[in-house]
Amino acid sequence: MVTAFMAMLALAVVSIAQGAERSPPTADHSKFEALKGPFEDATEVTEACLGCHTEAADQVMGTTHWTWLYDHQETGQQLGKSKVINSFCGMVVTNEARCTSCHVGYGWEDMNQPPPQADSAVDCLVCHDTTGDYWKFPTLAGHPTYVPREWPKGSGKMVQPPDLANIAQNVGASDRANCGSCHFYGGGGDGVKHGDLDSSLVNPPKSLDVHMSPEGLDFACADCHSTWGHNVSGSRYQVQAKDTVGIDVPGHTDMTRTTCESCHGASPHEQQKLNDHVDTLACQTCHVPEFARGGVPTKMWWDWSTAGKLDEDGNPITEYDENGHVSYLSEKGNFRHGEDVVPHYAWFDGTVEYTLIDKKLDLSNPPMDINHFDGGPDDPDSRIWPFKLMRGKQPFDTELGTLLVTHVFGADDTSLWSNFNWQKALEAGSAMSGMPFSGQFDFVETRMYWPIAHMVPPAEQALRCGSCHAAESRLAGIGGIYMPGHDSNVWLDWIGWLAVALTLLGVILHAIARMIFKGRKHS
Repeated sequence: MVTAFMAMLALAVVSIAQGAERSPPTADHSKFEALKGPFEDATEVTEACLGCHTEAADQVMGTTHWTWLYDHQETGQQLGKSKVINSFCGMVVTNEARCTSCHVGYGWEDMNQPPPQADSAVDCLVCHDTTGDYWKFPTLAGHPTYVPREWPKGSGKMVQPPDLANIAQNVGASDRANCGSCHFYGGGGDGVKHGDLDSSLVNPPKSLDVHMSPEGLDFACADCHSTWGHNVSGSRYQVQAKDTVGIDVPGHTDMTRTTCESCHGASPHEQQKLNDHVDTLACQTCHVPEFARGGVPTKMWWDWSTAGKLDEDGNPITEYDENGHVSYLSEKGNFRHGEDVVPHYAWFDGTVEYTLIDKKLDLSNPPMDINHFDGGPDDPDSRIWPFKLMRGKQPFDTELGTLLVTHVFGADDTSLWSNFNWQKALEAGSAMSGMPFSGQFDFVETRMYWPIAHMVPPAEQALRCGSCHAAESRLAGIGGIYMPGHDSNVWLDWIGWLAVALTLLGVILHAIARMIFKGRKHS
């Protein structure tokens, strides 16, 4: 009865929230004279927006989407996109013109400086365009192009300037395509980085994601990553790995629906035995059986050490694997891709720590973890979570023992993608970032972990019991749990076999007794 009531309450809360977010707009932006243009550049659109939305710029500038900084309260580390290194394209620093095409602003050209301070530098359209015609050009530090430009370089394909006035008159609530324009393409391409976020989620079938599919609940990202004052809930630096509060109701919690429990409750199953697993397993462990399931592959291996090879004519090389995925680029090295990937599982309490660029590496035991997570079986705040485990090789300073900043993007002679010379690229990266470089480098194998939380199929596609409770268990090797059907215990085994033996002995004795007493009765 309680479970049914809580389930109905959850649906009511979601319906109310969705109704508020999806209700028809109260303003027709095509009727605002200030939005009819013409606009010479996108900053003029922002100025027009701020004429009514007077506090929006200040709100945006206070978010991690703007600062790309995250001060971690648990570890004391200063993280954020502008500070961490990853196993994909290294760091934003020294590659700003390309990387800041995913900043929610215009003109951030030097990561050693704060973002632009002018209110008009905020990009309203990237989150609120509903036409699908707005696109931040990859080399213009967040701006769209204002003149016809070729992209990709050398392709002969021309990108035309967007109709800013038409887009401004057709703004609305953000949807999956808005968020996905950056989050689906992290790491340099569709599906490259996360594994559970790619363009297949713009319009997914129900079998791919029951929450986001138009055939299912048709959620926008903000239906779970609820937003207040432009501050979007949810973080990969401090994840809410467990939720013991449960369903979000007004006055009970903060209404940030970023956990499964905030809608489904802490006892979401009709079978109590399944609910018993909630104290140990994250919901995603059973309900996201595989990632990269929408037909878009994700990178699982990236070896930078092989970058820079050219053909006999001195031209860059491109090679493909048997599935047609790029397996080698002179600019980036060797890749391996994966689809329908079974996650890596580990205990996780939500806290993620990073190997920052100035940390001295322990090179005695590679591979090196670019990030690692806290948690364990004795920690009540920990749950077993699914992860994408990204592997690769990255440059490090053999004298200083630190990871190196890579300058890969740019038309200048020092960028790797222009000169294919690692020495020049690393010297430039170090000079531009202010980090020391001895001049000596090599490559070290690295690992990076990405929590999996999307691509949730319908409940009937969740893992069956035998996926874990069998000899070939998905959770094999994870400490602190006993899984009948997979693990063995000497004493339990002896007790079990003793019970079988006693049962068999009882049957035999019963049969003998019946035979004896049956013979006496006839005599």
